[in-house]
Amino acid sequence: MAGGIGSRFWPMSTAEKPKQFLDVLGTGRTLLQQTIHRFGNLVPMENVYIVTSASYKEIIREQLPELTDQQVLLEPCMRNTAPCIAYACYKIREINPEARIVVAPSDHLVTNEPEFERVIAEGIEFVSQNAALLTLGIKPHRPETGYGYIQSSKEKLKIKNEKSEDSLVVPHFIQPVEAFKEKPDQETAQSYLASGDFFWNSGIFLWTANAIIRAFEENLPEVAAVFAGGAAVYNTGKEQAFVDEVYPTCVNISVDYGIMESANNIYVLPCDFGWSDLGTWGSLWEKRPKDVQGNTVTGDGVKLFDSKNCIVHISDNRPIVLQGLEDMIVVEANGVMMVCKKEDEQRIKEFRGAVVS
Repeated sequence: MAGGIGSRFWPMSTAEKPKQFLDVLGTGRTLLQQTIHRFGNLVPMENVYIVTSASYKEIIREQLPELTDQQVLLEPCMRNTAPCIAYACYKIREINPEARIVVAPSDHLVTNEPEFERVIAEGIEFVSQNAALLTLGIKPHRPETGYGYIQSSKEKLKIKNEKSEDSLVVPHFIQPVEAFKEKPDQETAQSYLASGDFFWNSGIFLWTANAIIRAFEENLPEVAAVFAGGAAVYNTGKEQAFVDEVYPTCVNISVDYGIMESANNIYVLPCDFGWSDLGTWGSLWEKRPKDVQGNTVTGDGVKLFDSKNCIVHISDNRPIVLQGLEDMIVVEANGVMMVCKKEDEQRIKEFRGAVVS
């Protein structure tokens, strides 16, 4: 999924070129390219599909020239993650009715790729044998208030075997989901951490094409009806015209709210592979290398004095001198300079609106 506009990373991330298309970590690869790379040992390149806004087609073809036009699914308008996922899964099922699917955001960070590969392989094996919808839950390291949470159930349920009418006992490392929780306050987050039954919601899902389409039919039948109507045109020259016509009629709803909170076959695989959703400048500060004062700096012309725990990103090499700053975000990009406290970064959307309105 590569259609978001990355507004919390403004002014570096813009609607014209959001953060998934940027090298925010200074690795030489954009976040989208890193995402594709980490699936390299798991998914053949011809089986990779990118769902994105039609306005980002050329950026994706530039960054991933190995993809064909059929692998870049273009949304004519934003309708959140449920229609995005439904479109891709209905299209994929027409190619392979037995397809096993991993859905992943394009703008997250994974630092332990071997462990990521192991977890994905384990999850694929589970959904291959069971009519289940599986999500990856990240074991929390702190009482984080910036993530949604998944609450697991201690009850070990049986679920239907995908290949027969038999039931299989869920492996001990996979747990039924009790509930999905919105971003908590600090006190609630602390209680989640202490309980041991809560995991950060990674937004990474595994299922078969048939299992997720059944879930759409049962929980979002209006969305299912829209994309079922394209069976005859998927993977043909008529696909885009069909999508352009029907996509705007879809309800604007997330897959979490529309499917995962409603279906009765939802499971979580707890894991820990150095994950971050890189949703804010503060989360980027946590992941980037820092100097002895806790500062992380992008921009060869930046000079810091008497400053600590700051993140500074200057898009060119012009001289910038900063003195006496603590826990600040300083960003210059796309003709905009922003200076704000890290603790106030939730106001960045407000700042962006003041400049672009």
